Amino acid sequence: MTATHHFWLPAPTDLTLLSDEIHVWRIELDQPELELQNLAATLSSDETARAERFYFQEHRQRFIAGRGILRTILSRYLNIQPLQVQFNYQQRGKPVLADTFANSGLAFNLSHSQALGLCAVNCTRSIGVDLEYIRPMSDIEALAKRFFLPREYEMLRSLSPNQQQEVFFRYWTCKEAYLKATGDGLSQLEQVEVSLTPTEPAKLQILEDWSLFELVPANNYVAAVAIANCGWNLKCWQY
Repeated sequence: MTATHHFWLPAPTDLTLLSDEIHVWRIELDQPELELQNLAATLSSDETARAERFYFQEHRQRFIAGRGILRTILSRYLNIQPLQVQFNYQQRGKPVLADTFANSGLAFNLSHSQALGLCAVNCTRSIGVDLEYIRPMSDIEALAKRFFLPREYEMLRSLSPNQQQEVFFRYWTCKEAYLKATGDGLSQLEQVEVSLTPTEPAKLQILEDWSLFELVPANNYVAAVAIANCGWNLKCWQY
């Protein structure tokens, strides 16, 4: 696996986000009961209502943890209380900071899978992050044929079944991260070409100047961050 095994460090108390930096936060979604209560108290009424609609307690608790920790992280950059963070929602429900915070320039994106979440933050550009738990899938070649470009499909087919799973999810996270950064939906998945191999890092095969970072946030997870332009300095924090 070629993705960087970044060190996830505790964030400094005087947190600053420079204009050439991307901060990626690793979030544990299974939080103790007391912490969950504290996080739930920071949610807006619509978030609380949304949490209540989850059928399974585990999903409800992970939503509260994810949204509450997102608020806590963003509040540190904005120098406000987590409860004061306000969101607007784009199509497909993607949260962005409300217009009140437009002057901050702060952009973020959140992804979660199983018990883990990632939040990517930048202060000049729209950013996309995607995280996937590598899980066994029986129809991996059929999915690749449907959603991937011919060259990507052929690359995947040439691999052993074991390698196929990891490579499938690497392709998926890279494409999804780019589409989340641009605001395009999953319907565009097969229009974004990514070149990668089991031993080489992924690159976006597009005309514009974009950066793509692959991450391994934990065992059996892959993730990718996409952002326009080059020369970014990536910092990884553990919440």
